[in-house]
Amino acid sequence: MVTSTGHRLASTVFILLLAQYGVAVAQPYDLVLANGRVMDPESGLDAVRSIAIVNGRIAAITEETLQGTQVIDVGGLVVSPGFIDLHAHGQDTFSSSLQALDGVTTALDLEGGAYPVAEWYAEREGVAIINYGVTVSHTGVRRRVLGIDEETHYDAASPEQIEQMRKLLAQGLDEGALGVGFGIQYVPGATREEIFRMFEFVHERNVVSFVHVRGWGLQESGGSVDAVQEMIAAAAASGASVHIVHIGSSGLHSVSVALDMIRGASFRGVDVTTEVYPYTAASTSIEAALFDPGWRERLGADYGDIEWVATGERMSEASFLRRREEGGMVIAHIIPEETVETAIADPIVLIASDGVPFVNGRAHPRGAGTFARVLGRYVRKKGTLTLMDALRKITIMPARRLEASVPQMRTKGRLRVDTDADLTIFDSETVLDRATFPRPSQPSAGIHHVLVEGTFVVRDGQLVEGALPGRAIKRR
Repeated sequence: MVTSTGHRLASTVFILLLAQYGVAVAQPYDLVLANGRVMDPESGLDAVRSIAIVNGRIAAITEETLQGTQVIDVGGLVVSPGFIDLHAHGQDTFSSSLQALDGVTTALDLEGGAYPVAEWYAEREGVAIINYGVTVSHTGVRRRVLGIDEETHYDAASPEQIEQMRKLLAQGLDEGALGVGFGIQYVPGATREEIFRMFEFVHERNVVSFVHVRGWGLQESGGSVDAVQEMIAAAAASGASVHIVHIGSSGLHSVSVALDMIRGASFRGVDVTTEVYPYTAASTSIEAALFDPGWRERLGADYGDIEWVATGERMSEASFLRRREEGGMVIAHIIPEETVETAIADPIVLIASDGVPFVNGRAHPRGAGTFARVLGRYVRKKGTLTLMDALRKITIMPARRLEASVPQMRTKGRLRVDTDADLTIFDSETVLDRATFPRPSQPSAGIHHVLVEGTFVVRDGQLVEGALPGRAIKRR
């Protein structure tokens, strides 16, 4: 006896086989997106095509007219792989909804990470708008081993404590974590030896380390160049894969030399990559070690460059000291525009938001507008890069960064038969970020439809109420 599930499976396989060989299929598909400008950075395809979807997967990409249970004409719009954000701290429903409206179908928290990992995944199962995933957090593990007192961030770990950390990191990887996340600047007590031993572990487990480097700034010792050199040296010596986050804020005025070092190391066999967000302001907690005494000299900034997120006020010395005692999020307007443009234009740099959770609708606008900002401002308005190059940076490049150790990513970030139907459909003439520093939660414009595994989460520019198709991305 053949079950209905068996019939569906056989039908799907038959359709996929026919589509693979270019045979028109009379049987209707679940959904057809007709007549869109299909752009696939993996293959270079840029042409009018129709896409058919069956059971959440792409079943056909063709010039032929297709029949579907539902057919939507997307003529005049770009049909792209869903955008993949490797650096999304905002994993709550509100933040995810803004990311979906910005075209994101997969948002991963890889720099900050989580500990315990299993609990993090369990909290999101069945209630996610878009796909989600996380690394195991070196900082979280370190706090578990050394204690939760903030002062322990400045303590060096003993060899025995380093070994304990390795065991807890292994536990997190076994629970599905996508790699190891490092916020080295936030734990100044983490010695170079500790980080090197952690990188050795990363290499042993064949995963990627996602790293907020040790320092930023203009100074020769402990500045941006020094911090990037540490990552390249540790990766080369250990064999670890390393991804340096937000090179714009980490590199500041030294971004050109930092990118040249990353490029040179990669050419010579070191597995090192980087990313940028398209804004001239960073965001972090005011109590972070970044703002320890001497920060103005290190960053070439002053109190007035620091904005208190909750109110938008710019700091004075008095308010800075008071707020630092209280703790909370700030925005630091410290990144030169030429730094941002240099990084965005560089072919080795992918795009990631570093979006932080919104609190009462307030946060850095990068959590709502990163991807539309690249497409609208840096492609259409400034001509910093082509549309295909921009799509490459937000689809196939992030997928490839993970896919060697995370097989799920091999079916994301590209438009190919039998890949996941994670799709973003937008108007290249109107797409634009609308989130600003005064109004950071304004959704992007020009994103018409977003599908996660064939399910609409955005339809005609609006969130689809109750749509929760997001799945866990895990290392298996």
